[in-house]
Amino acid sequence: MEFRHLRCFTVLAEELHFGRAAQRLAMTQPPLSMNIQQLEASVGARLFERNSRGVALTAAGLAFLPRAQALLEQAALAAREARDVGQGLAGQLQIGFAGTVLYRGLPQVLRDFAAAHPRLRLALRELSSSEQLVELVHDRLDLGFVHTTRVPAGFSQILVSSQPFMACLPAGHPLAGEAVLPLERLKGEAFAIVMRAVSPDYHDRILAACADAGFEPSLAFELRHWLSVVSVIAQGLGVGLVPAALQQAGLPGVVFRPLARPLLPYDTHCLSKDGGHHPALLAFLDMVRRSSAALSGG
Repeated sequence: MEFRHLRCFTVLAEELHFGRAAQRLAMTQPPLSMNIQQLEASVGARLFERNSRGVALTAAGLAFLPRAQALLEQAALAAREARDVGQGLAGQLQIGFAGTVLYRGLPQVLRDFAAAHPRLRLALRELSSSEQLVELVHDRLDLGFVHTTRVPAGFSQILVSSQPFMACLPAGHPLAGEAVLPLERLKGEAFAIVMRAVSPDYHDRILAACADAGFEPSLAFELRHWLSVVSVIAQGLGVGLVPAALQQAGLPGVVFRPLARPLLPYDTHCLSKDGGHHPALLAFLDMVRRSSAALSGG
């Protein structure tokens, strides 16, 4: 039994006329008759009654028709899904993200991509930059949004956003009313910071900035997430230096102040392995590039 047999059978069952069925199938009547005979031999039952008055389905034909139609529909669906995946119109992408990307860049990319590719599923995992690099190397992520400059060879980067660090203080802190804050004014304060194992680049950058300002910060809290840093500060338990996008979190009890001498910016990169990009990934990376250009005004 072949799909061509099922196609001939279902069309003849709809038309109940060999001439019209053959015309729909773009063939002559003898090949159509041959296909029906081959199908009946394969099934082991007569599917049509043929007489001078025309063509009619037998009881076996009536029972076989819905199953044949279902098989043809499933085959068409399988072919369409395979074609869509091959063209980047369906399938799934595994995406990692970390830190402030939720407040800067990623949500707009996700909305735009979902609107343009509704049959592509995006599976997102929140991981630190270091964790994402491990997953990317082992092909357990298709791409990642990371906050690190320590990228192994063999990866492509797209700069998604670049933002300044700001001083983050409890709303009742004596320095909360300052318009611009010299970093040295935070000497002697308890600091909340993202732990080095999670974000080594920016952990070290903050410590280096404090050293340049003439002091070594007292690290009272070392946390896994920037939002946790802001939450601790909101409770009046310390101060910190955080990416500017954290202002969008809207947590009460904190204020953000620009630094008199800016630190190097806090950059977000989209990483993916070089080569072998399938169409869905290429489409997503193109969306990231366009969104990044819009964020930077390019």
